[in-house]
Amino acid sequence: MDLLALADFNLVARHGGFGKAARAASRPKATLSRRVAELEGALDIRLFERGARALKLTEEGRALFERTSLLLTEIEETVTAISSGGTSPRGRLRISAPLLFSQTAMGKLAAAFALQYPDVRLEVTTEDRAVDMIEEAYDLVIRVNPAPDASLVGRIFLHDRLVLVANPDFRWPKGAEPVPVIVRGDIGGAETWSVTNARGPSQIAANPVLGLSSLVMVRDAVRAGAGAARLPLSLVSPDLAAGRLAHWGDVAGPDIALWALYPTRRLLSARVSAFLDFLKEAFPTGTPDELAAYLSV
Repeated sequence: MDLLALADFNLVARHGGFGKAARAASRPKATLSRRVAELEGALDIRLFERGARALKLTEEGRALFERTSLLLTEIEETVTAISSGGTSPRGRLRISAPLLFSQTAMGKLAAAFALQYPDVRLEVTTEDRAVDMIEEAYDLVIRVNPAPDASLVGRIFLHDRLVLVANPDFRWPKGAEPVPVIVRGDIGGAETWSVTNARGPSQIAANPVLGLSSLVMVRDAVRAGAGAARLPLSLVSPDLAAGRLAHWGDVAGPDIALWALYPTRRLLSARVSAFLDFLKEAFPTGTPDELAAYLSV
């Protein structure tokens, strides 16, 4: 197989069209079209569906792209490292991280990583949705309690847990008295929240009165006295210590685990390995208190 033609196919697939790929690589569009056509002829399969306005990978084309794009990147990185006389991390590193972790910790982490590895071009995007690492060209994703995925492997680097907090002026409810609560997302109907505190297991009649899109916003609204809320311990530890919030109990349910995930088919690049080691150095024990201390510095 012609590796140069395969590289051109990957270029077109990654950019979603011959014109975009030609502009990105400063290559003639006609040359890319010819090289892809030659590859299709050599493999005797169609790799793209060519519409009047759009170019779409066929099922075979998508499979070839997923299985070769990362390998070609590894080859390019290896050649670059050898030619530069070393194996230090270099090149582009794309990471997707969840909203709360990005708002509270990722800026500080990214800056420290960039200073330590100046040859790495780090790009971080913030989103809570499940991204397609291959299709969207991410090298690593950080997710909270991700669903099992056979195509990904990874490691837990942080643990956290939910606690129920309120403004100190709020009083503990009497009996089945409803409690105004703040939730992330849309406001639903009344709920029952299970918590454990010095009184033992308790049930709270939660009455959602405010829905916000960010847990940082939820915390700020709880501080202002709008209601109680379930929040990560690491986010509210400073407020609890300073008396700005009161701890009403630990929320029943599984702990929060932050995972760093990457594709199973990929031999880890020096960049990804360096970032994984960097996370381990930043959070050696991975506890909520450790994350809270990191955020407070």
